[in-house]
Amino acid sequence: MPHRQAGDWPVAIRERAARVRLACFDIDGTLTDGRLLFDSDGRELKAFHVHDGLGLVMLRKAGIEVAFITARASTIVERRGAELGLTEVHTAVRDKLAQVNEIAARLGLGLDEVSFMGDDLPDLRAMLQVGFAVAPASAHPWVRERAHWRTAASAGDGAARELCDLLLAAQGRLEALIDQASTPTTDIIDPALTGSNA
Repeated sequence: MPHRQAGDWPVAIRERAARVRLACFDIDGTLTDGRLLFDSDGRELKAFHVHDGLGLVMLRKAGIEVAFITARASTIVERRGAELGLTEVHTAVRDKLAQVNEIAARLGLGLDEVSFMGDDLPDLRAMLQVGFAVAPASAHPWVRERAHWRTAASAGDGAARELCDLLLAAQGRLEALIDQASTPTTDIIDPALTGSNA
């Protein structure tokens, strides 16, 4: 199946995506499938999709800052963020909109230059204020119907990568990254960063 071109998305969506300089992501139900798994010792487990990881790294390579913003305290999220080379990893966040505002102000960005991908009510205040609100296909309907755009993929199954691909295409960066990946003498991304060696 061929990859999507920039013209494959509606004009209004491409225009919003073209402005994004900070891409914020909730974790549970957005970068994971939303299930909370615990081992027999009570340790939390999470599964992340490698396609999402590569997309997030490509955003940073293209100059788009990436932030994890989650209400849960989670060393797993902190570790995943570190693996991806992220500097904006925020866990145990009580007010996600305040956190988005703080990051954007520090980076000198307006909220119209921010995207937020979320799946449920704790994400809604932030989503309603940013320039590009995105929900995975599996998001709760109350949130999904208020997003500017919804992915075809479900959370934890490539939804974040869909957003990454859209942002890169809308900003004219996707073809160069694909060309770079096709060149035998260059590595587009260090596989260790994404957790994939495929």
